[in-house]
This record gives sequence, C-alpha cells and structure tokens, in this order.
Amino acid sequence: MEKVGKRFGAKVVLDCVSLKIAPGELVAMVGRSGCGKSTLLRLLVGLEPGTEGSIRIGGTPLRGPNREARLMFQDAALLPWQTVLENVALAASRNPDRWNEARRALQLVGLEQRVKEWPAILSGGQRQRVALARALASKASILLLDEPLGALDALTRLEMQKLIEEIWLREKFTAVLVTHDVEEAAALADRVLVMEEGRIIAESRSTLPRPRDRSSSDFVTLRETLLGWVMSGTKKVEQASLTV
Repeated sequence: MEKVGKRFGAKVVLDCVSLKIAPGELVAMVGRSGCGKSTLLRLLVGLEPGTEGSIRIGGTPLRGPNREARLMFQDAALLPWQTVLENVALAASRNPDRWNEARRALQLVGLEQRVKEWPAILSGGQRQRVALARALASKASILLLDEPLGALDALTRLEMQKLIEEIWLREKFTAVLVTHDVEEAAALADRVLVMEEGRIIAESRSTLPRPRDRSSSDFVTLRETLLGWVMSGTKKVEQASLTV
C-alpha cells in the first residue's frame, strides 16, 4: 500500500497511508472510532477502491476483489437455514473437496462435533469460531479481522485470542487485526499500528515470546505505551516507534 487516500465527498477518511506487510506477518491496528481502520481493511479486501495511491498484493496491483483475502467481522453473519458444516463449506464452494476442507477447518476451531447443528443454538463465541472456520476453509492467504471479538464476554474473548494465535502459528497465513483493545493487539501482533484521523501516527514491534506473558514488565510497557499513543492522538504523537 503506497500513499493511499480515501475520501467520501469532502471528508478525508485515509490520508496518504503507506504500509508494507510481509507474508505470514500478524499486524494489528488500533485507534479511536472513525480513525480509518475499518476503511483500510475494506480497501485491502477490494470491497471499494481508494481515491488515490496504489495497493499491491504480491507485487500485483489490486483492481477489484482481492481473491487472496477474507474479511471476518464482529457479526458472524451465518446463514440460519444452513448447518454449521454447510455454512463453512460455502467458502470452499469452488473446491471439489470442500466438505473435507470444511470439516478440517471446523476441527481447527474445535467444533468438529457441532457440524450438524444450526447457528441459532450456538453461543456467540461458537458462532465466531464458525466464522473463523469459514475463513480458513476458503484457503485465503490473507485474513482480515475487523473487531471479530468485540461482542464477546471477557473469558470467551481470551479463549478466542488464544485460538487465533494458535491457528495463525500453525497455518502461516498473513493476518491484519483491527481492534480497540490495545492489550489484545499487544498479545497477538508482531507489529501494532496506531491510527488517528486517517493516518498511521505510531508503530510498535514485538519479539516477545509466545504465548505472551501479560504480567511481564516488557508486555506492560508495550501495552501502556500503545494506550498512551491512542489517548494522545495527534496532539502529542507523530511517527513514534517502540521495539520490545
């Protein structure tokens, strides 16, 4: 992504954003509501074009839907008239082995025993596991996560964070996570980008061992620094960086 901008009329949503993400990297974006995080994901998946600048996926200009990427939202958006297995298999509809691929994905998220059940009887956490399995069944190399855990209770959210990290380490896909939770970002990401008013204003990089000890002094420093950057915004922060 090079010097990408996005405007809706006179409103600037993204302002000359440049970003490189390495294959297999897990990057998180944090910031206040309306700072441009979700819009950036929509551009990466090709749901809408930028107003200026360019986006390349593996060196190829993106000019339409990004077939290498899948977008996962806070709302699992499962079809209520289809079973868990059928919902997941939809993402692999072009794969002649889609049913086995769907079962494999459900096994990865721990729902292999729920394949015949209906979405209506699942908990919120289980529905998000199905949504994650659906993204995995698509065999996309890029997973874009737009506040996927925002509606979950605290315990379920921690369980899902652990699950996402374990699957990412095993499957080696590229992931971009949008979240308002700086602790979640610090726990999961190699790199955390802080956005404000459509720009990336700060960046942290972490080499802390996984799974990360959230009580360690290095982790606490990372979390508190990120929170300070988000709270200060453009008033006190301009292209700040931190490595732990």
